[in-house]
Amino acid sequence: MTETASPVEAATGESGRPRALTRSIGVFGGTLLTLSCLTPASSLFVVVPPLLGETGTGTALTIGLAALLCVGVALCYSELGTLVPSAGGEYAMVGTVAGRFAGWMMFVLSLIIVLIIPPIIALGTADYLHAVLDVDPRVAGAVVMLLGTLMGLLNLRANAWITGIFLALEMVAIAVVAFLGFGNAQRPVSVLVNPTVTDTAEPLKAITIIAGLAVALFVLQGFSTAVYLSEEMHNPRRTVVRTVLWTLGIGSLVVLVPVVAITLGAPDIATLTGGDIAAMVTAWSTSGLGVFVSLSIALAIINAVIVMVIQNSRVLYASARDQTWPDALNKALSTVGNRFSSPWVSTLVVGVGGAALCFVSVDTLNGVTSVVVAALYLGVAVASLTGRRRAHRDTPAWRMKGWPVLPAVIALVLIHVVVQQAPQDLLITLGVLIAATVYWVAYLRPRSANRFLVTVPTE
Repeated sequence: MTETASPVEAATGESGRPRALTRSIGVFGGTLLTLSCLTPASSLFVVVPPLLGETGTGTALTIGLAALLCVGVALCYSELGTLVPSAGGEYAMVGTVAGRFAGWMMFVLSLIIVLIIPPIIALGTADYLHAVLDVDPRVAGAVVMLLGTLMGLLNLRANAWITGIFLALEMVAIAVVAFLGFGNAQRPVSVLVNPTVTDTAEPLKAITIIAGLAVALFVLQGFSTAVYLSEEMHNPRRTVVRTVLWTLGIGSLVVLVPVVAITLGAPDIATLTGGDIAAMVTAWSTSGLGVFVSLSIALAIINAVIVMVIQNSRVLYASARDQTWPDALNKALSTVGNRFSSPWVSTLVVGVGGAALCFVSVDTLNGVTSVVVAALYLGVAVASLTGRRRAHRDTPAWRMKGWPVLPAVIALVLIHVVVQQAPQDLLITLGVLIAATVYWVAYLRPRSANRFLVTVPTE
């Protein structure tokens, strides 16, 4: 059960084998796509509001601590991602260095994220379209998912430019929010390190901050997209690490600055914890500017969904190419279209499945995702401890400083974060992992010679 996966050469288009993905982007294009997947605007305007309700004026502190934690996680991703540059992402990296069963568990966690995060982001669209259109959030989310699916069918180079334009627009909206928040400051900077969720300034307990780290990790989640795009990057052993670190740095700054501004500029604590950022912008300025910001946020959400569909379809593509499923399903999910060089069947599965999940309770989706993101990072941190043993010691890769102490500390912190989450969310995640273990024992392990074979393409 702990045997290490042996990478095999990627398919090159021969009969009966899936077409390889095309290397077409560098650090700039990869950063645009990855930063769009981290999607600072939709993280700020969709995921941060519930966190404001939990941690109040301590939200910026919680996100700042999560950013520091993510630096260590990013270094683990960078080392493993350059050691195993595969579209399979976490499962390919972990499966290669820590064993096939560990890789399978990482794939299942990734699959949960693949299916859940895009609809969570898409469900936020209606709140920001409300300025011009009153629509059911579930319907709006499903429409956005389907639109993102259509865009995801295009080739990667075209999408890099499209998402880059949308990204510029969302940066303008974030800058406007930050400017207005700082310009209407109501409280001192000291509230950022003396957190409270009440007007009586009752101190927030440290355990609340720690529990909020899982949501904060979700806010910053997305910098690892560079790993998924490694098969479509020129010289991945150099571009992956740069893209991961650039994206995390820019994304953290772009989220933190407006969160500080909102915290200082909210009229009162009740308004802050209510999390209605669009209403705050209107109160700080004019209704016209409020409408502009709201529509810019809606476009940012669409942008995020496009990139997430692109990323997540690559996970399914890689799993099918690596023979994870029965033959018919493998053949379908690994199909790459001739015109746009995209894995179109996998793209449809992610997009249409996400549209259906828009009709599930968003609170459940949020809770499970926070647990899964922390657990996924934990798995990568633990796996990075095994990435320098003899079998991989001489493999060309970027190597982090501070190994093995850094990944060990990151793993311990993440364990503490995971156990602080809601019991229901932990049980749902555990139930999925148990079902995945049954599939491994009943189907994958007996067919280990020709199932779940990690593919690492040649450069």
